[in-house]
Amino acid sequence: MNITGMVHVNINCRDYEKSKAFYEMLGFEEFWPVPETNSKEVANAVAMPVYKVKGALMALTGATQRTIIDLLEWRSPRDESQPYPNLYQAGIARIALSTSDIDADYSYLLEQGVDVLSEPVRVTMSKTSHSRFFCFKDPDGTFLELVQVFTD
Repeated sequence: MNITGMVHVNINCRDYEKSKAFYEMLGFEEFWPVPETNSKEVANAVAMPVYKVKGALMALTGATQRTIIDLLEWRSPRDESQPYPNLYQAGIARIALSTSDIDADYSYLLEQGVDVLSEPVRVTMSKTSHSRFFCFKDPDGTFLELVQVFTD
């Protein structure tokens, strides 16, 4: 294998404009609108019928490493099922983002009315480092996590 990194994480949503505003609140910025329809070859590459979608690639502004999400509202076909109901279901359960001030971000998300699962908790990683993290949900219930790493 010759993998050199991650390109993006796809997040499906029910209402693109609502979810876009949420991710902009987190610091993401739209930089490439996804075409509403695509070729039969592209549809086949993602094992779908020819589709209609609204979305864009969004990059985290000011990030120390390129962090991109592919935020998509599927218009046709459309699936109204719920996202993962918990964090222990098989598959990709959550997306962890790093922060430089977990307490300020925690307070900000609460002020914005975001569904936050708990206060930041501490996890010892080694004798010389620990992290603090908490999880929260986007407007569709997709789990996200904020992590701050500390060296002791």
